[in-house]
Amino acid sequence: MKVLKFGGTSVANAQNIKLVLEIIKQNSKEDKLAIVVSALSKVTDLLQLAASKAAANDESFRDIIAEIEKKHLDTLKELIPVSEQSSLLSHVKRIINHLETLLDGCFLLGELSPRTADTILSFGELLSSYIIAQAYQQLDKDVVYKDSRELIKTDNNFGKAVVNFEVSNQLIQEYFGGNQSQINILPGFIAQSPDGITTTLGRGGSDYTAAIIAGALQASQLEIWTDVNGMFTANPKIVKQAQPIANISYQEAMELSHFGAKVLYPPTIQPVLRKNIPILIKNTFEPEAVGTLISNQVSSKDTVVKGISHIDHISLVTLEGPGMIGVSGSSKRLFEVLSQEKINVIFITQASSEHSICIGILNSDAENAEAAINRAFEVEILQNKIDPAIVEKDLCIIALVGENMKNHQGLSGRMFSTLGKNNVNIRAIAQGASERNISTVINERDVKKALNTLHENFFEENTKQLNLFVMGVGNVGEKFIEQIHNQRKFLKENLKINVRVIALSNSRKMLFDEDGISLKDWKSALDKGEHAIPTEFIARAKELNLRNSIFVDITANASVSETYEKFLKESIAVVTCNKIACSSAYDNYKKLKSLSRQYNAPFLFETNVGAGLPIIDTVKNLIASGDKVHKIQAVLSGSLNFIFNNFDKNNSFHDVVKEAGVQGFTEPDPKIDLSGIDVARKILILIRESGYEMDIDAIANESFLPADCLATTNNEDFFASLTKHASHFEKIYEEALSKDSRLKYVAQFENGKASVGLQFIPKDHPFYNLEGKDNIVLFYTDRYVDQPLLIKGAGAGAAVTASGIFADVIRIGNN
Repeated sequence: MKVLKFGGTSVANAQNIKLVLEIIKQNSKEDKLAIVVSALSKVTDLLQLAASKAAANDESFRDIIAEIEKKHLDTLKELIPVSEQSSLLSHVKRIINHLETLLDGCFLLGELSPRTADTILSFGELLSSYIIAQAYQQLDKDVVYKDSRELIKTDNNFGKAVVNFEVSNQLIQEYFGGNQSQINILPGFIAQSPDGITTTLGRGGSDYTAAIIAGALQASQLEIWTDVNGMFTANPKIVKQAQPIANISYQEAMELSHFGAKVLYPPTIQPVLRKNIPILIKNTFEPEAVGTLISNQVSSKDTVVKGISHIDHISLVTLEGPGMIGVSGSSKRLFEVLSQEKINVIFITQASSEHSICIGILNSDAENAEAAINRAFEVEILQNKIDPAIVEKDLCIIALVGENMKNHQGLSGRMFSTLGKNNVNIRAIAQGASERNISTVINERDVKKALNTLHENFFEENTKQLNLFVMGVGNVGEKFIEQIHNQRKFLKENLKINVRVIALSNSRKMLFDEDGISLKDWKSALDKGEHAIPTEFIARAKELNLRNSIFVDITANASVSETYEKFLKESIAVVTCNKIACSSAYDNYKKLKSLSRQYNAPFLFETNVGAGLPIIDTVKNLIASGDKVHKIQAVLSGSLNFIFNNFDKNNSFHDVVKEAGVQGFTEPDPKIDLSGIDVARKILILIRESGYEMDIDAIANESFLPADCLATTNNEDFFASLTKHASHFEKIYEEALSKDSRLKYVAQFENGKASVGLQFIPKDHPFYNLEGKDNIVLFYTDRYVDQPLLIKGAGAGAAVTASGIFADVIRIGNN
């Protein structure tokens, strides 16, 4: 004997029921079957809504009855030949008329008792099981319909009745023992009290019905047919990388179902656990899939963590106070109060000092619980021995479940560390003595990020998903996106990093896609995006609340640099080539570094100096290893080096600056480069990273530009001024020739003083042969005294700058 249960989605409509009938037919060839069915999908919700509206004197309950009637009649008409429909349709209509009479009573009385509610809710299963039994008779006459209420007896606890197993088992065994039919179809969810009143077994009770029958008959197997391929490592609707679990123990399945895995109703396991009857969860719409087998067979080779589950809409209620310490009976009184109010406690934790007890309950029970607890401890509260109950709503419980967890050290630390790195605040923690689960209470808004982060850590071969929010898609930004697109496969296979671009923005448009923007045609997609609003960009990144989020700033915009604080406070990492933030007021620079540490959000800006050259990283390593920087000499502007390397008698200063812009070596506003402010910012950042406190106004900036050029307010006027003052630049060039030197724009720091300016570099100087757009930096330190540490290479250009930004992103991924 096998027991098969089909859920609401499996019997949602005639098309699905046909699949169910075929599954029953195939299984009946080898085994005698008991088939338990749920109500058609959503019907129980409709019945509950209709009852509520009727009790509230809302006439619209009649529209809901009409909808329920149509749904069942349409299903029956599609499953049964026209010639045989008449009597069956009449039977269904009689059932609906009975339902309407009950709802009319609720409407007239203006109330809905638990007893009446159970009777009303029973109609879903009564209708579906009758229709399915009649439909199967069209395929095979060897089928019998049996009302479960005649077999399963309970107490009068309407809504979630307690089964009398002694009586029920005897009735089930007697019925099936005397019944020779190959197939018996029964409604799930419903039962009957000793005085013949309809009761229900709780939402999800059809699973329980099937388990009760399987346990009573010592069935060879209980099969739960649903719309997914078994139990998953996490909720696949939230964690897209979730995988089906092939084998799981009864205890693990109970833990996962208790903590919200909706595939299985928690009480289902108990009746079959005692008899060691395996449960197989299968997909009605993909019957060839393996599914999940629940049994007592647990291999030591199984994964340590079997699954991650969660319960939404939780409130945390805390009772605390010095009057609880050493006083016996406080816990007993608390739980008695909750029991009397029929409030289910989902989560419990108690401080070892006995100073406080913390419980997790459903949000819907929170106000009732708070009032009841305060009444029960009124005397102690008035005496200030115990504080009034503290209630925190809109929380969520996340549980890590696995039979083998008890044999592995450090899982709790790994779990909490993973959540902490993504700014998921843990409100409470509980771990059973069996160490089969570790439960934590977190804010409900963090549930998606928490589940995905934990799943990534425990199930995805250490593949880390990075979610990028990119602002600025000009020359550098375009190259950056191109590099990500080209390297995604390599990163995933070799570094176990999955890089997704979630958002793109330029000055006009912004584009968001929570599943990742396709980088094949991102430009046209961005053109069709919504109007770019920086504050909205930040708000959306915060609202999505994705794990391992990184804001990538590829602009030179001051207002964008002012947003870093907001991102860091949300534990969103910041990667930037924008030098403004790190060269702003020293207090702001230190604040950003501090926020990065406080919120565990990397703040990386390697490309602020030297584009893709590892200059800042080198300074950090020097300082971290105990070295001290005394002197810095550097050519830090690739654009200025390109300009002065190409400026000669045959190429005017104006033309060379224009060409530098075309090649992408200068900022959009070339005056930023030529005024020296860009170099001043770079040397300032190196000074600060070397451990010195300095602000930009302390750096001497001896500009080679005439005052007239510096006073311009747009690029057109600036380039016109370069032509106007051509003789000034030619004079500088001639002076360099006369001194047998080359022009280099040099930044230097020594003895606490810094300066930037154009210098005449002689042939014997390391800077003399610096070609093209290259940068060079000399560090004189405690360890590098006579021969400085030298870093040299391309210091400008879209591709190398993009590669530096990319390297910072990868650095976060490897962290």
